[in-house]
Formats: sequence, structure tokens, C-alpha cells
Amino acid sequence: MIKRPRLNNQIQAPEVRVIDDTGKNLGVLSTQEAINVAREKELDLIEIAPTAKPPVAKIMEYGKYLYHEQKKEKEGRKGQKNETKMVRFSVRTSGSDLEFRAKQVDKFLKKRYKVRIQMTLRGREKALRDFANKRLENFLSQITESYKVEQELKNFPMGMFMVISKT
Repeated sequence: MIKRPRLNNQIQAPEVRVIDDTGKNLGVLSTQEAINVAREKELDLIEIAPTAKPPVAKIMEYGKYLYHEQKKEKEGRKGQKNETKMVRFSVRTSGSDLEFRAKQVDKFLKKRYKVRIQMTLRGREKALRDFANKRLENFLSQITESYKVEQELKNFPMGMFMVISKT
């Protein structure tokens, strides 16, 4: 959600630094003068940096300004990955398969995904939780990428799981 800027008569500062629609700096003008210049060009005066001394205002079409701000916000969110990948194995999984899965986890972490590591336990394996914990620690030691634990190891009816992400 974009915070809507002040425009035209909503601007309360007595004077503003004005940038015209071509990007040229017109200098410091009184707010009323700047509004008049914007109206001559049939555009709006938009306060883009209200905390600056004096505040910075730009002469441009208001709808165009909102469009560009939304586009910037969307670009900023592109770098963030919210998707979670999952790697599942059991206590009986062989060492070479664990290495392969560790490499998969490395790839996921490089791409900035969160990874849910799930170890399934069946039947009597559920009674051997200590052995399963050692097996999981062994698997985590095979991961070469640096990671942080997003969600600590938790038990669930089918076994145990944890969530990790790139540091």
C-alpha cells in the first residue's frame, strides 16, 4: 500500500524545491508559484519528499506518479521468496541419497527459498527418536550453504520436521 502524497493545495510548506516534468530543477519557489506553474502545464504539483528542507515537489500527472510508485513497490518485492520447498527422507534413507538431498537443499537456499526438511518415521522408528535426531544432524552437517533455523525441530504424527532459510 502506497502512502498518498500531498498534491497542489494540500501542500502546507510555504516554499518548495520544484522539479518539472522533464526532470529539470526549477529551484526553490513559493508553493503558490509552483502550483501556478503546474496548472499552466495542466499537471499536478506532487510533494515527493516532505521531510526535506525545503520539501521537494514534482510537477507531473498524479496518476502517472501513482503508477510508477506501485511499479517500484512491486519490483522491491520481487527479490523476496515466500515459497517453501520441501525435502523428505526417512531414517532408512541411504547415505548417497542423503548427499543428493543435501545438494538439493543447497540449490534451494542459493535461490533464497525456505526449505522444510522432513524426516518420516514409521512404526517402531518413532520409538528411536534419539537415533533419528542424530541422523538429522548428520544430514544438516552435509549442507554447505550457510543457513538459519526458521522453525525449530518439531514432532508431528508422521515424524519430525524443521524449516531453514538462507542467512
